[in-house]
Amino acid sequence: MIEPEYLSRLEYDRIVARLADNTSFSAGRQLALALQPSADPLVVRHRLQETTEAKDLLARRNDITIGGAHDIRPLARHAAIEGVLEPRELLDVRDTLSSARRLRYQILAHEQDFGELAEHAYVIQPLSHIIDDITRCLGDDGQVLDTASTALATIRKQLHIARDRLLDRLRNMVTSAQYAQYLQEPIVTERNGRYVIPLRVEFKGRIKGIVHDQSASGQTLFIEPLQTVDLNNEWQELQLAERQEVLRILRQLSLAVGRASEDIVASVGALAALDLAFAKARLSYEMRAWSAELAPQRWPLMQPSDGQAVLRPSAHPLYLPKARHPLLDPETVVPIDIYLGGDFVTLLVTGPNTGGKTVSLKTVGLLAAMNQAGLHIPTGEGARLPVFDGIYADIGDEQSIEQSLSTFSSHLTHIVAILERATAGSLVLLDEVGAGTDPVEGAALAQALVAELLQKGCLALCSTHYSQLKLYAFGTPGVENASVEFDVETLSPTYRLTIGLAGRSNAFAIAARLGLSERTIAAAQALVTPEAMMHDALL
Repeated sequence: MIEPEYLSRLEYDRIVARLADNTSFSAGRQLALALQPSADPLVVRHRLQETTEAKDLLARRNDITIGGAHDIRPLARHAAIEGVLEPRELLDVRDTLSSARRLRYQILAHEQDFGELAEHAYVIQPLSHIIDDITRCLGDDGQVLDTASTALATIRKQLHIARDRLLDRLRNMVTSAQYAQYLQEPIVTERNGRYVIPLRVEFKGRIKGIVHDQSASGQTLFIEPLQTVDLNNEWQELQLAERQEVLRILRQLSLAVGRASEDIVASVGALAALDLAFAKARLSYEMRAWSAELAPQRWPLMQPSDGQAVLRPSAHPLYLPKARHPLLDPETVVPIDIYLGGDFVTLLVTGPNTGGKTVSLKTVGLLAAMNQAGLHIPTGEGARLPVFDGIYADIGDEQSIEQSLSTFSSHLTHIVAILERATAGSLVLLDEVGAGTDPVEGAALAQALVAELLQKGCLALCSTHYSQLKLYAFGTPGVENASVEFDVETLSPTYRLTIGLAGRSNAFAIAARLGLSERTIAAAQALVTPEAMMHDALL
């Protein structure tokens, strides 16, 4: 299991947020936000193959879409317990099932090329009878259509006739000379679901009828003439019959959804999985990423007894050519080449501050996590990564005021936890190992920690400023130096990483470029011990 605590230090949550933004509906988005790296090589292989297939399918069929889908699983479960769905909800069911059915046929038409995607497509049930019934019964505006049933069509025809008869009778009254003098206006209006006419209050009783309302001024009474009561009743009864028939139709459609609830729930789950696969493919396009080859969990590949043979970088279990941090601007980020696990399993990255040491460590850790989540990674072609059983990172200053832990104590607490968990199949990333305390003691402690990681046999990348560690890497089998470059002329980092070369702090050179006097620099150099000068010259 890859623990979330360490993923958060690598900002993995920002990757899944970008992934979620590429999904098409809520169920797929939930899967994206919940996506975690797996430590099972078989699972990782399936996930990567699924992403590659989705990317290839999008390249072949740009009309592939999951548009119109909704997470209708709660609706299906509600219908399964005989709940009646609203027309808008039934239209969501229809649209989702239509999207799922269409995608099923699109994928299965190329089943031989997209085996992983086809497994999801086979789970989707066409359920054409539900789609057709809802389409026949409901308009796109949610209205129940006359075609829903013969009874409904008959009732609505009768309803139209009854309404026309009622209105004709009332219009004749309001336009007749007999009643004109009693009316506020010669109009027919509606109150409480019944048609009425406006009688001036001073003529109350001149037209026999039922008072349903009064105007705000009190000058008008809205009455239903007695001679139209039967017609109004007939119209009301037909409206009630229409509502009952509409409810019967909605109940019938809902029962059909409920009977297919298990298939619907499974189909939406498969649709969400496909939505996630296409989101991973779109993210791959965005990042200009590739699928990494899975390397065996076996390192080092060479022992000191193998002689002076040099293993090419691409043969290492961890090989990331032109690797880019996925959260940095791809137009400006400087790619790095990192390899590990051939004749060395620990890489000590040195160089000046702001030179890119931390970014290098984060890049390796984040790309490893993405790979095990089934995501393509932004590297050059030919990248290789093992499936780690754990990815552990102590990166950044996480001083705890609440727990009164200093920066050094906080880092050491994290490192102790990492050493307890890490195995020979793990990836360990330690930023500024041993920093935050006395330099002599910090360097000794850092060397002991690196030695313990080496003994565990895990792959490790550690950044440091300590010259003692650079010398340790120079003379210790299984440990290698690497440096981030710094241009002394421009006083700026190049962010390029060079493996096999220890970095320098360049403090004196930088001080000279910034205008510190030669006398002061010479005095500082004189204070450097001969041993340190010899170490620097040796490196």
